[in-house]
Amino acid sequence: MTETFVMRPATAADRPAVTRMIHARCQWMEERGLPSWRASVDELVGQCENPDGDVWILEGAEHGVAGQMVVQDQGPPWGWTDEERAEAALYLSGSITDPALRSRKPGTLMAWWAVDRAAQLGVQWVRRHCHFPQVASYNLTQGLTASMPSGPAALFGCSNSAFCASRMSS
Repeated sequence: MTETFVMRPATAADRPAVTRMIHARCQWMEERGLPSWRASVDELVGQCENPDGDVWILEGAEHGVAGQMVVQDQGPPWGWTDEERAEAALYLSGSITDPALRSRKPGTLMAWWAVDRAAQLGVQWVRRHCHFPQVASYNLTQGLTASMPSGPAALFGCSNSAFCASRMSS
């Protein structure tokens, strides 16, 4: 039987499971010589209690917490044109997933959920930024288009209708 995953708002009760997931991701990154978030674990876990309700958890029925992501309706002030900033969009950041579930593609599940949520809200764009070249390369394999491939962070966007159409046909 395939495990079912759902996205839901993060709560304070998620702190222990999110702590375990982030420590596992830090170890995975460090083993590969990548910069990790170990110095920021407390801050990242603290996002579970964000009163704005913009921190979401990917949870599996069997595995528990599989990912965490921030979803906001305003992006960073840098990198986007005035025209792009004026467009309605969901902005994804801070995506962290459990490396033990890598073959299940939890990051992809979270991105697809965000695209679906944008469509339900009548929002045309889903955008994200990342600070690591490896993540930027991965984003390109997931149907995102690079808006600014370098700078303080690589910026990506996709129209929810184009993204959904390409995923439905594959």
